[in-house]
Amino acid sequence: MEFQLLGPVEAREGARRVALSGSKVHTVLAVLLLARGRVVGDSRLSSLLWGWDPPATMNAQIYTYISRLRKHLGSDVELVRRQPGYQLLAEGSHVDLVEFERLDRLGRGALEERRFPEAGELLRRALDLWQGPALSNVTPHLAEAELPQLEESRMSALERRIEADLALARHQRLVPELTGLVGEFPVRERLRAQLMTALYRCGRQAEALRAFHEGRDVLAEELGVDPGTDLTDTYQAVLTGELSRLPQPAQLPTTAPYASQYASQYASQYASPSAPVMLPPDTADFTGRESQFTELCARLAPAPAERRSAFRPRRLLITGMAGVGKTALAVRVAHAVAAEFPDGLLYARLHHEDGTVKDSCAVLAQLLRALGDPSAGLPAPDGSPLQLDELIRRYRTRTAGRRLLILLDDAANELQLDALLPGTSDAAVLVTSRSRLSAVPGSRTVALDPMDREESLALLAAIAGNSRLAVEPDAARTVTEVCAGLPLALRIAGTRLASRPLWPAARLARRLADPATRLGELRVGELDVRRRLDAALRHLPAPELELLRTLVRRGAEPFAATSAALLLRLPETAAEEFLERLVEVSLLEMTGIDSAGEPRYRLHALVRLVVRAGREQRTDRPFTRAS
Repeated sequence: MEFQLLGPVEAREGARRVALSGSKVHTVLAVLLLARGRVVGDSRLSSLLWGWDPPATMNAQIYTYISRLRKHLGSDVELVRRQPGYQLLAEGSHVDLVEFERLDRLGRGALEERRFPEAGELLRRALDLWQGPALSNVTPHLAEAELPQLEESRMSALERRIEADLALARHQRLVPELTGLVGEFPVRERLRAQLMTALYRCGRQAEALRAFHEGRDVLAEELGVDPGTDLTDTYQAVLTGELSRLPQPAQLPTTAPYASQYASQYASQYASPSAPVMLPPDTADFTGRESQFTELCARLAPAPAERRSAFRPRRLLITGMAGVGKTALAVRVAHAVAAEFPDGLLYARLHHEDGTVKDSCAVLAQLLRALGDPSAGLPAPDGSPLQLDELIRRYRTRTAGRRLLILLDDAANELQLDALLPGTSDAAVLVTSRSRLSAVPGSRTVALDPMDREESLALLAAIAGNSRLAVEPDAARTVTEVCAGLPLALRIAGTRLASRPLWPAARLARRLADPATRLGELRVGELDVRRRLDAALRHLPAPELELLRTLVRRGAEPFAATSAALLLRLPETAAEEFLERLVEVSLLEMTGIDSAGEPRYRLHALVRLVVRAGREQRTDRPFTRAS
């Protein structure tokens, strides 16, 4: 479904225009689209439909307009009643205003970096989305509230596009356009300054000076003010001849001695790189983690007072056991704050599917290609692969001064991460890892624990369906208990129920209740609890893995290091060091401190099952326990 706001409000399904009639229906659609997925209250809808004089039947009429929209827009668009109003959800739909803002943001960034051809093209595409005055078929109340902001966005994009064209020496063709624009908007000083620049570069210095004096008179007569910085600086530049010089475009990066070898081959790609967006899709049924989500978003998004200053360093780490939802939270946060990072959203997974660590050179080459360096994966002139130091230098050069969000998923250790951190504070970094990477400078850690019962039920219901579980509350509680708060397990259980509409939830609960078969049931498609936890266990040294297998005998109850030492036949200090290493890699939970001041530990129920299953299936191998 495609929606148009930059012109008459319309909805289209492919080539077919959806038949909507009346300014009121178009107004309701526009208000819900402008809310960008947020709930719009009845009172706001009323004020934008009728102003200060709503009818007594306003709620019934709003309901009627919503019903008409539901009927005409079909199943691709979800219009839901959420107190205190309505919400429009249209995942995958195209909204011309959103696309305009994206292109305008990219064009603005390209202009700031003096990539003038790309800036001009992006801004021209953004302006081409306008099909006349925005919101031209809505009520006057909505037009009065929203149109000034939209028109200002259009004019600002137009001025930036003209600035890019002036930098590309297109002054001859700009003079007629700018003459018309200055006549239409006589008090917009930037447009008048651009007209003066174009006239001067066409050899029409006297006309450029006359444009200034006319502008000064208009400003004094209509607004009672003197010309501002744009006009006065341009006037002085005309008098001194400084407008003859064109701004210099960005240079082709040459961070390596042999980079010029590739310059001609890839010049066109360097000239117009687009801001990369590498994020995985957001999880539509994401549930819970409200406090962590709020904290991470607040730390990534600058406070209003900071928006005009340099970005502060933001390196955020999300830790937790395998399957606890680190990546899902990180991706959701990244999508939520995407507008703060106009230069791109980078993503790299730092482990292979089998759990082995990815080579840092390969990851850097992937990120550099996304940043517009197509030679990153090519060998040096002597045929040797690029060295890690050279790739790091290129990466830090490419990221310097750019407002990027870099999501590094499943980091193994500080050494791997160090090569992937940008050298300046402009870019923000969001890292997920099972390990608590305490040595990362300037980082803030958010630790994810397994979900509590309420969150677990909410996630299961979001996937399997509320009505499905409402009739079997006992079975739903059993499923959440055996999943032990692990979002991966809950997602698998919910997916199995959703894909088997005839199954009662009690059937799945019975199948999960048996520990001997539980791991086999917690698998669907590519989601597999046992495989995910096995990958985490694989990184333990063989002696520690054997100690963990012994520790499983301790059962589900929390324990202290003293009792673990007896079971493992280790000195108490050695046992505590081992337990702390398990905590660091998120294979053991610390539940609190006992009355004697000693830490208490507990193995997650599903970790115990996976370790026990591995012990039963492993082949014998020599092992010598420390005495």
